[in-house]
Parts: sequence; C-alpha cells; structure tokens
Amino acid sequence: MEKSAIPPTQESSLPKGKKLLEQVSDALRVKHYSYRTEKTYLDWIKRFILFHNKRHPKEMGAPEIQAFLVHLATERSVSASTQNQALSAVLFLYRHVLHMDIDLPAKFFRASKSKKLPVVLTHQEAMAVIGKMSGVPQLMTKILYGSGLRIAECLNLRIKDIDFSNRQIIVRDGKGTQRSLLPLP
Repeated sequence: MEKSAIPPTQESSLPKGKKLLEQVSDALRVKHYSYRTEKTYLDWIKRFILFHNKRHPKEMGAPEIQAFLVHLATERSVSASTQNQALSAVLFLYRHVLHMDIDLPAKFFRASKSKKLPVVLTHQEAMAVIGKMSGVPQLMTKILYGSGLRIAECLNLRIKDIDFSNRQIIVRDGKGTQRSLLPLP
C-alpha cells in the first residue's frame, strides 16, 4: 500500500496546527492513498491511541506498538492480515506524520498468514445462490461472479461503462486508480 517517498519539502509543508488525525488524513492524501485506505488507517490509529488511554503517540514507541498488536492477536483474535494492516497504519503515523523512526526489535515480526485454503463455491453452488436472488442484487452478483470485479468497482459502474457491442466493462478508478477493460459476462 505504501507509495514512493515524497520530497521532504512537501512533507514538511503539512500544517502543524491541525489535530493529529487531520494531519494523518492530509499526509495520506498527499501520498495519493485511496479513500478506503485513509478511513481504515484513521480507524486503526484511533484504536491505537484509545488502547493506550489517549496518550499521544509521541510519548510512545515500539513497546506500545507491540503491546497493541499482541492485544489484537490474543484478546481480539484478529487475522494476520488485519494485524499487519494495523501495524502499517501505526507505522505510517510515526514515519510520515510524526517523522519519527521506530526501531522495532529484531524479534518483532509481522504476523504470517495462515496456510488454510479458502472455501470456494462450485459453479453449481454459485448458480444456485444467484438463482435465489432477484432484481439489482442478482444483476450485480452476476457481474461480480462473471467478471471478477471488486464490490466497490461494481457499485461505481455507470451505464456508459458497459460496452455491449464489444462485450466489455470499462472500470475507471479501480484499484491503484487504473482504468481497465474486462469481458462482459
């Protein structure tokens, strides 16, 4: 998720009089992170601060980050990817907003993803589920199933994005703000 570094002149131009979460939001926008990433990072940073009884992050460091992640894993039983997302959000706060280097201990590591294979519906099972639906939800589910679109991409489709003559769907502002063409199922 992290983008390339921006020049220090741009980074230091972030207003200092703003509240911490507003500064985080500004930094994420300067780096062109997606809106959903911005919302997610802000939520994790709020949770981090609240977990430590509203202490300012400048007063905390690696031990507090580690305590927060251990809490997520043991008390909240979050998945490895969720734990890594929380870590990325907190590290973004320290590196790009507070401009502090956090030295994580050598024994500190990111949670590894489980080796389980996902449960996937067979074609017949998927068709049975879609057959029980009707109207717009059924149409959207058929498009999602047939084209591989993400939910947000499907929700943002407009009539002009469907090219019936060439049997294509034009996805604008997809992941990574790219434009792509997908086959119309």
